[in-house]
Amino acid sequence: MYRALALKAIENDISFDDEAVLDDLAHKTRITLEPTVGGNRVLLDSRDVTQRVRETDVSEGASRVSVHPKVREWMVARQRELGTKGGIVMEGRDIGTKVFPDADVKVFLDADPVIREERRLKQQQARGAPIESMAAELRERDRRDRTRANSPLEPAKDAVIVDSTALSEDEVLRKVEKLVEQKLGMTK
Repeated sequence: MYRALALKAIENDISFDDEAVLDDLAHKTRITLEPTVGGNRVLLDSRDVTQRVRETDVSEGASRVSVHPKVREWMVARQRELGTKGGIVMEGRDIGTKVFPDADVKVFLDADPVIREERRLKQQQARGAPIESMAAELRERDRRDRTRANSPLEPAKDAVIVDSTALSEDEVLRKVEKLVEQKLGMTK
């Protein structure tokens, strides 16, 4: 969702540093997440931007717009609206600490920074995106998100930390599925 707002700021030539203008833009924006078999479709004012929001400039912008308290307040309210009926799975850098602090299951997915960089580079290469400065940008995003004053990136006290450094995607998925089953009393 932050990526969608960052994309709209890019398209409207709005500075990522102007909190008041970004807050106004947010209030004029409709971000919709539509579940599909392959993952969520991201709609920005009814326009499918699913692929575009994963590009480097938007990723960088998302981290920069997310530092503003007024933008975060608006975004948290929208995210909580999505979860009002329960039964959802959400991911994000403050979902378990700020958005849904009372969630039944919280997972903080982490990995060695070098491995994360390698994975991101492979993702970007597969998309044909430029990768020249990707590692430095990822490190800067992590630094900014971990040190921001409002909602810094950190695991919730009751989150289970899953280190995916040596795990495949399927292994991570199985580990999280097992955790959910255990937490919700679904084990046989």
